Amino acid sequence: MSEESAIDQLSDTPAEPAPRPRQRRRLVKRVLVSVTGAVMALALLAVVGVYYLLNRGSEPQGPARLGPSPQLAPPNPEPIPKVNAPNVVGWPQGATPRAPEGFTVTAFATNLDHPRWLYSLPNGDVLAAEAATPPKDPDSLGTRLLYWLRRNDGAVKDSANRITLLRDTNGDGVADFRSAFLQNLNHPFGMAVVGDWFYVANTDAVWRYRYKSGDTRITAPGEKILDLPAGGYNNHWTRNIMPSADGRSLYVTVGSGSNAGENGLAAEKRRAVVLQVDLDGRRERVVASGIRNPNGLGVEPSTGTLWAVVNERDVLGDDVAPDYLTRVRPGDFYGWPWSYWGTHTDDRVKPPRPDLVAKAIRPDYSLGAHTAPLGLAFSTGTLFPEQYRGGAFIGEHGSWNRGNPVGYKVVYVPFEQGRPDGLPRDFLTGFRPDPKSDKTYGRPVGVIMDRAGGLLVADDAGNRVWRVAPESRS
Repeated sequence: MSEESAIDQLSDTPAEPAPRPRQRRRLVKRVLVSVTGAVMALALLAVVGVYYLLNRGSEPQGPARLGPSPQLAPPNPEPIPKVNAPNVVGWPQGATPRAPEGFTVTAFATNLDHPRWLYSLPNGDVLAAEAATPPKDPDSLGTRLLYWLRRNDGAVKDSANRITLLRDTNGDGVADFRSAFLQNLNHPFGMAVVGDWFYVANTDAVWRYRYKSGDTRITAPGEKILDLPAGGYNNHWTRNIMPSADGRSLYVTVGSGSNAGENGLAAEKRRAVVLQVDLDGRRERVVASGIRNPNGLGVEPSTGTLWAVVNERDVLGDDVAPDYLTRVRPGDFYGWPWSYWGTHTDDRVKPPRPDLVAKAIRPDYSLGAHTAPLGLAFSTGTLFPEQYRGGAFIGEHGSWNRGNPVGYKVVYVPFEQGRPDGLPRDFLTGFRPDPKSDKTYGRPVGVIMDRAGGLLVADDAGNRVWRVAPESRS
C-alpha cells in the first residue's frame, strides 16, 4: 500500500457507532466526576488563597504585649487555624546565632539528632535528650494535612529516643567526647540526678536508674516510678522534672491533652498541671493547675521560688493568648481551659465555669502569644557581665501558627528583688535570619548554665548545641 493510500485509509475510517444506553451512562458519570473534581480543585485553590492572606495578615508583637502588665489584644477566633511553619534549611557553613557585643558563640556539639533538652551532671558533663514530636493519629486526614504543612519545620520526624553525654575534656568550650548515655527511651525530655539515682521523664512515665558520678553510659535496667498521660493536642509530649529544694521529691510538668478542653474534661485528668511526687513515685499531689503547657522549670536564686514558662492556647488570634513566665506555688490555678491571663474568659469552652474563672490568677510576666517558650535557666555565677546576672534566659522555640512569626530566639528577662523587672532583651538571635522569608536555620529549646558559667542552648532543628560566653580578655 502506498503512503498516500494509507492516509486516505485513515481519513476514510468509519465513525464509531453511537454509544448504547449503558455506555452513555458511563460517559455521563465520567463527565460528572471530571466536573466535580474541577469544582473541588477550584474551591481548594480559593480556600488556600484566603488561608494564605489570613496567614500573612499580622504584625510583630510590640512591647505593649510583653512584660508584667501587658495590653491584651481582643480575641479573634480563627475559623481556619493557621499553619505558618518554618522552612528549616540548617545552618550554613561557618554561620552561628548572634549574641550581644562582647560575647562569642561557638558550637559546643554538632551532628546531634534533634537535641531538645539539656542537663548538667554534677561533674560538669552535659546530657542532651534527643527526641522529636511523635506522630498523633497518623492515619487521620487532619493529622496528615497538618504534618504535610509542617513537613519542613524540623519538629515532626522520627525520634532518636536517646540521651547523649557530651564532655569538654580540655575546657575550650567544645565537647570533644560523646557517649550514648541512655537509649531506647520513649521521647525523653526532663532529666535530674538525686543521690545515687538518675531520673528521666519520658512522655508517658518517669523512670530512674542507678548512677554514679563520672558514668558515661547506663546499661542496667531502670525502674518506672510514675505513669504519665501521653498524647494530646499538637502532642504536648514534653515532660520536665526538677528536684525540690530539700531533695525529697520531684516536680513534674504535664501539658494539656487539648487546645481548650475540646475533648472533654475526662481526657484532662492529671494534665495541664505541675505535679510533685516522692522520689519513688508513691505519693503525688498537684502543685499548680490550669497551667496549659508548662515546660521549663527554674529556681530564682535570691528567693528559692520555683518558676515555669508556659505555652498558652491557640486559634484565638495572632496576639492571644500570651505565653508566659510565672511563679509556681501550691494551690495556684491559672484558668485553663475556661480563661487565660487571669479572668479573660474563653467563650469556646462549654459549659462555662464563672466560679472557676473567678479563682484564676494572673501570670507574672507575658512573653507574647505563640512565642513558644520552652527553656528556662536563671543566670548564676559571675562570668557574665552584671546586666546579665540574676535574671532568666528563656529559649523561645518560635511560632508555627502565627501570620508574622515570632520567637526563634533566646531572650533575657531581668529580675530585681526576685521578680521580673523590665522588658525581655534579645540575647541570641539569627535562627530565622530574614523576617520576610520562612527560611530557618535552627530553633532554640532547652537552655542551661554550664559549670564554667557559659550558656548552653539546645537547637533541635539545627541538630547542635550552642555555647555563649563573654569574649576572652586575655
